[in-house]
Amino acid sequence: MTDKLSSFPITKKWPATRPDVLQLYSLPTPNGVKVSIALEELGLPYEPHLVKFDTNDQLSPEFLSLNPNNKIPAIIDPDGPGGEPLPLFESGAILIYLADKTGRLLPQDPARRYEALQWLMFQMGGIGPMFGQVGFFHKFAGKEFEDKRPRDRYVAESRRLLAVLDRHLQGKAWVVGDEYGIADIAIFPWVRNLAGFYEAGELVGYADFKEVDRVLQAFLARPAVQRGLNIPARG
Repeated sequence: MTDKLSSFPITKKWPATRPDVLQLYSLPTPNGVKVSIALEELGLPYEPHLVKFDTNDQLSPEFLSLNPNNKIPAIIDPDGPGGEPLPLFESGAILIYLADKTGRLLPQDPARRYEALQWLMFQMGGIGPMFGQVGFFHKFAGKEFEDKRPRDRYVAESRRLLAVLDRHLQGKAWVVGDEYGIADIAIFPWVRNLAGFYEAGELVGYADFKEVDRVLQAFLARPAVQRGLNIPARG
């Protein structure tokens, strides 16, 4: 296994001390913790590596060799399809891969599988980008902009997305009915971040979305979620 991983340049910057297990390159952000939470839920052995944005680790040649899009998370699974190592980036793709690898967290019934995947895409195409823009314009550099129209545009869209999710969750334990899975793991770290780290709960009227908060609290109560939210540990 060591020889297999040694062919990946990223292992020069982040050496694998356990080259026989899945290697995770990440940071505990909403996108990053999707994969650590999934790994904790699945009980798969893995080795986390912290990618520090404050030192531009994501722009290093070693990281770019694994993910040319310079975003976290990314993985190398030494035991990929056919027993060969598999490098993979994009959090949604990694979640699908882990679910398929283990036969868990994604319904086996084809119709239910696609139902779960549509909500995963809902997060990736809507919730993630829109909530992220709210964070930029409300908490970070955008808060200095006198023109509040960009902020208000993203606030309105984030509120619309929350309303879609809130209506869908009525009478359901999880996004896909009673079956917890990768759609929940993708969506709820972003919901947590919007009202928490971004401090935008009042701005988007989060208190109006009782169903969303109900499921968020159930999500946060899961031990694997509590562990995964802090992996990799910040140095």
